[in-house]
Amino acid sequence: MSYGQGGSQSQWDPWKPNSQQPWSDGGSDRTPDWAALAEASETRNKRRKLLFIGGGVLATAGIGAAVAMAVMSANGDNDAKGNPARLPATAALPSGSATAPSFAPTTAPPPLDPKDFISSAKKDTAPLSPDTLFPGTQLTMGGNVYKKGPTADTKDCASAAQGTLGKVLKANGCGRLMRVTYTKDGIAVTLGVAVFDSEAQATKAKGQADKKSIVKPLSGGGVKAFCNGAVCRSTTNSYGRYAYFTLTGFPTGKDVTAKDTKVFRTGDDLAEFAFTQIRRRGEAQASAAAQ
Repeated sequence: MSYGQGGSQSQWDPWKPNSQQPWSDGGSDRTPDWAALAEASETRNKRRKLLFIGGGVLATAGIGAAVAMAVMSANGDNDAKGNPARLPATAALPSGSATAPSFAPTTAPPPLDPKDFISSAKKDTAPLSPDTLFPGTQLTMGGNVYKKGPTADTKDCASAAQGTLGKVLKANGCGRLMRVTYTKDGIAVTLGVAVFDSEAQATKAKGQADKKSIVKPLSGGGVKAFCNGAVCRSTTNSYGRYAYFTLTGFPTGKDVTAKDTKVFRTGDDLAEFAFTQIRRRGEAQASAAAQ
């Protein structure tokens, strides 16, 4: 039998108390079994490694459990604050005595009406003269070009009127009458614009004018006299505090007939021009007031 082995001998277990070592089999004359010692040392090292690994796993698991408990604890605090199910009942909350502030609805102011500025002398304060009302040296309307002739301006409205027009203007408080004459293709037309203090006065003057209410034709400056005793075509209208009149005829003294469509066209063009200029005057003042 070799050293370190025996049928009745017990194996040495370094982890088992009072186990017999391989070199002390009850006798002192035996040499150590080096192979057995090496095997026992290797076994011991393996067990130590297993113990270290197992201990590390247990330590890691313990740290993870502690972190998880901390997270759960933190979440528990947040849930108590943010979870509606854990809030106190509605009756326990303070009553909402404060109300949300209310504001009056705001809307943009309505745009200014240009007609308001030309319907009253108090608002219609922009400079006014024949040059501002009848600017330039010619007038173009719908492809027709009219050459500008003489202009006139008077506060004696009746002096620039004929027939029944003078009486009508005076009765309604006309304070100014401006005139201009344009010519084209042997046709002459005088445009007269009467100025009142209010729209009501101008409207009333328009209503009282009749077929004999005629503005006096304006000649001179290369324009021959016209409509002196001859039949001419006249128009009457008003806008705002202004009433405007046209008188169209031939400088040759020829009477105007229904077939003279160019005469009618000329008078209509000048009446439209007067309306446009008065309206633009209101628009300019409304725009200036809005800025």
